[in-house]
Amino acid sequence: MEKAEYGSEKGMGAPAYDDPARIVEDKGVRMGEAADMYGDLDTAEEYGYVTRGLKSRHIQFIALGGTIGTGLFLGIGRALTQAGPLSILLGYTFTGIAVFGMMQSLGEMATWLPLPGAIPQFCARYVDGALGFAVGWNNWYASAITLCAEISAASLVIQFWQGAVGINIAAWISIIIVVIICLNIFAVSIYGEAEFIFASIKIITIVGLLIMALCVDVGGSPTHDRIGFRYWKNPGAMKLYISSDPNTGRFLGLFSTLVNAAFSYGGVEMVAVAAGEAENPRKNIPKAVRRVFWRILFFYVLGSLAIGVLVPYNDPNLLSAQTAGASGAAQSPWVIAIYRAGIPALPSIINAVILTSASSSANAFLYTGSRYLYALAQNGQAPRFLLKCSKAGVPYWSVGITASISLLTYMSCSTGANVVFTWFQNLTTIASLFTWCSICIAYVRFHAALKAQGIDRNTLVFKSPFQPYTAWAAFTFFAIIIVFNGFYVFSPTFNVDNFITSYVGIPIFFVLYGFWKLFKRTKWLNPADVDLHTGKAALDAADLHWPEQHPRNFVERIWFWIA
Repeated sequence: MEKAEYGSEKGMGAPAYDDPARIVEDKGVRMGEAADMYGDLDTAEEYGYVTRGLKSRHIQFIALGGTIGTGLFLGIGRALTQAGPLSILLGYTFTGIAVFGMMQSLGEMATWLPLPGAIPQFCARYVDGALGFAVGWNNWYASAITLCAEISAASLVIQFWQGAVGINIAAWISIIIVVIICLNIFAVSIYGEAEFIFASIKIITIVGLLIMALCVDVGGSPTHDRIGFRYWKNPGAMKLYISSDPNTGRFLGLFSTLVNAAFSYGGVEMVAVAAGEAENPRKNIPKAVRRVFWRILFFYVLGSLAIGVLVPYNDPNLLSAQTAGASGAAQSPWVIAIYRAGIPALPSIINAVILTSASSSANAFLYTGSRYLYALAQNGQAPRFLLKCSKAGVPYWSVGITASISLLTYMSCSTGANVVFTWFQNLTTIASLFTWCSICIAYVRFHAALKAQGIDRNTLVFKSPFQPYTAWAAFTFFAIIIVFNGFYVFSPTFNVDNFITSYVGIPIFFVLYGFWKLFKRTKWLNPADVDLHTGKAALDAADLHWPEQHPRNFVERIWFWIA
């Protein structure tokens, strides 16, 4: 596949470079990578390039808590009341296993070639230009819409405090939009520091909540009530959903949690998107991908278990809050658990953390959306002016256009933030699942290309296990959820609105794929012809420029292990 076919055109009449390592040495890592991607130094200097301003601690904390948002704090409550505690535990566990398999596949590709945006480029390089186009634009609108969903959720959360009730919700939306644009437009290091702080708050809070859950469950709350697994017996571990038949109803309840879990895990692939701006990516990206396992285990699996033992699925306060569309933490099962345990003050603190989480996720999705747009421009599948970067390495046109979509959030001023949030959640879930399926397909073709071109996977910096079977298993799991995610719309009567929100993502993706397929007459690439190397020479040369860090004492040894 020639460079020009996926957008790295040799360029604009300028002479081609001969030695990427020399450019890295003379002009720096940033210009070396740009020249290797674009084909000549003049084009690289004209458009600029993103800079590797994300430090190791930024990447590690983005991996651990970067996109943990309202799903884990708010959305899990609806899954509990719909399916019961055992169902959410199993649903989050099964989905977590599939997500981990997908992330292992993505980590191997992103370590081989850590590019900005990454995923659309992998799909275009290793599979088909049409798949790169479809997944790139699909990812972009999913990120842009999730940006709206998180801003909407944050504005809803603020209403929890009585002093904010009389203030027009548009004021909160405006403040949040301005803040996240400022965090993204100046330098990627500012974004990284913000995410480091946000993720730290979320991690500390979730660890604190898990400790609190254990204490309350064994009788350490002010009420001294030892709960154990009482609520798994009464009202029960698995709630019947739709069907009155015990086996069918429990199965449907379990399946319904998979969609909710997919929304909660959405954005986990952001580590690969940030790989193109990470310092020493060949060291930091594998480390971050491995951290995803602990994120899944501690935050989602143990979190769903904690909720399941502390709050019964028929809790009247939780059900009434969901029915009334109550503001912020009132719908959070964590806050319900705190109220039931008789612990004062904590609900407002948790609400503040939920607000931080929603704002952090909005910040993260503005970043990822802009980098997907930037990657599309590199592929030649979006206007070339989107490649233009500031002196600080920020693709400001991509950031500005993605940020403009956040104005859709003002719809919540008239329709109710909770209604908009639910609609956005349904739409973005299916988009995330298509992204994950595309990653698995790209990996399978990457694996075949390595084999066809005689590259031994044992020589890779990061080698994921049990491949390509891990990628195929994850792909099958996600595909099943895509096909059956809207099963509930047919019972008891067919619901047109829910059907559209559940399935509109499928035609959107295939229309995007078909458009580029017909427009460019692209074909699936032969593994022997796949371009595995454009951009790699400069990255290999840059590896020599990253300083080795050696801990000087025990405290630094612990910190280097964490971050």
